[in-house]
Amino acid sequence: MKLRLIPAALLLTSAALAARVVSVAMPVVLLAQAAQPSGGDLEVIRVRPNFYVIAGAGANVAVQLGPIGAIVVDAGSRQMSDQVMAAVKRLTDGSVRYIIDTSADADHTGGNEKLARAGKTILGNTGSAGFSEDVYTNGGAASVLAHENVLRRMSATVGRDSAPEVLWPTKTYAGRGYPMSLNGDSIQVIHMPAAHSDGDSVVFFHRADVIVTGDILDTTRFPVIDVARGGGIDGEIEALNRIVEMTVPPFPLAFQEDRTYVVPGHGFVCDFYDLVEYRSVVLIMRDRVRDLIDRGLTLQQVKAADPAQGFKTRYGAETGPWTTDMFVEAVFESLVARSKR
Repeated sequence: MKLRLIPAALLLTSAALAARVVSVAMPVVLLAQAAQPSGGDLEVIRVRPNFYVIAGAGANVAVQLGPIGAIVVDAGSRQMSDQVMAAVKRLTDGSVRYIIDTSADADHTGGNEKLARAGKTILGNTGSAGFSEDVYTNGGAASVLAHENVLRRMSATVGRDSAPEVLWPTKTYAGRGYPMSLNGDSIQVIHMPAAHSDGDSVVFFHRADVIVTGDILDTTRFPVIDVARGGGIDGEIEALNRIVEMTVPPFPLAFQEDRTYVVPGHGFVCDFYDLVEYRSVVLIMRDRVRDLIDRGLTLQQVKAADPAQGFKTRYGAETGPWTTDMFVEAVFESLVARSKR
């Protein structure tokens, strides 16, 4: 296991940052973070003195540390749960106290069982302090929080999100969000409807000044928009706009490390400029496809028109779980569906 830090000395110089524009592809933190290793090797990156990202376990796993223990955002894949737990134990002697799932995706929720059972409920010992037994819905283990749509999909008897009960969230929220204060930090869990899916959450750690986005932001590819699970291109853009509004750039002292860091579902840790660049790409793609639809083109004709031209090298793929064609099709379908409402 590798431990990589993000010191200020490895950030871009003030001159380079001053000249930087949205169209520049080099991310500010990429210089401090090597490519994620493959196989069973994990990379642990320090974002703040008490905030880490574990990469290589499926989705990025964010870990905030403090007096009560570890707060984890996304648990990684089930196959990598032992390695993730070992990485957390190397960071702290404290227990995992809370897990927040940003979606129902298996590479985000697969580690829920092992991380929760290795942890401890945030409320103390089962039955203590006058709490009834039903409060401790996870048997004294760490709580797992997600939007109610995540539980609805994971607990379904059929469907690709269907999962064993041991992986389900033990606590859900509805509406716009769920606030809490843990480890001396104000934490907002914010629902982003109809983006990657209909159950997406973004987690904002105010004191650490770190935002964990889940798969709304994925610096390795075009965003995965799952129309079948309630996702849509307009909801994706609205979610990115909200995250941009929450993110503070390194201005006016661009050479310093002060800024909001953004942890994507996959890929490198970002800042404001990386986020704005990604949003611009998604906006341009939406507008290109919408223009072709307005001209009366079919899906196959839209694909043949190559609306991803100029972005495929950076974000596209010809093969794999999420190809350029799949992204274009998702944009097309969500725009057509919205026009019929």
